[in-house]
Amino acid sequence: MVWRRKRRWEDWDPFDFFGGFSFIDEMMEKMMRDMEEIFKEVREGGEIKPVVKGFSITIGPDGEPVIREFGTKSMISERGIEERRPLVDVIETDDEIQVIAEIPGVRKEDIELNATERTLEIKSEGERRRYYEKVELPAEIDPDSVKATYNNGILEVIMKKKLKREGKRIKVE
Repeated sequence: MVWRRKRRWEDWDPFDFFGGFSFIDEMMEKMMRDMEEIFKEVREGGEIKPVVKGFSITIGPDGEPVIREFGTKSMISERGIEERRPLVDVIETDDEIQVIAEIPGVRKEDIELNATERTLEIKSEGERRRYYEKVELPAEIDPDSVKATYNNGILEVIMKKKLKREGKRIKVE
């Protein structure tokens, strides 16, 4: 008969499933280094600005975690303009890809989108905020099919996937 030791609550680690979440540890360490850099700048007489930092974790189609950072960039080159990476979600269906980005505080006229078959570049510069993100798309899209709407700080971009054309049968004479 084999006796198993019961696990005590003090020994329980909520991040110990699926082999641990070392990538969360690394992400948190990077965020803490960025925060220390910002505090150092303030101590040296720099300007105090709001700081937004975060990340989102989703499971990709291959079952692997996908981590996206968002927030204020640690080094601000231009005084008076806050530069951020927006929170972005990518949703893929059978025939289209939808990208949703949170970019509050800018006008629709200030948003610039550039699409290639595999990337979507989001740029925006308002009076006090600047956003930039280059999104890698999970499939090839038709850049001519891109449609975008902006409402209440939420940018929604819908792109049709490139049709996979079947080969044309050729008759041999």
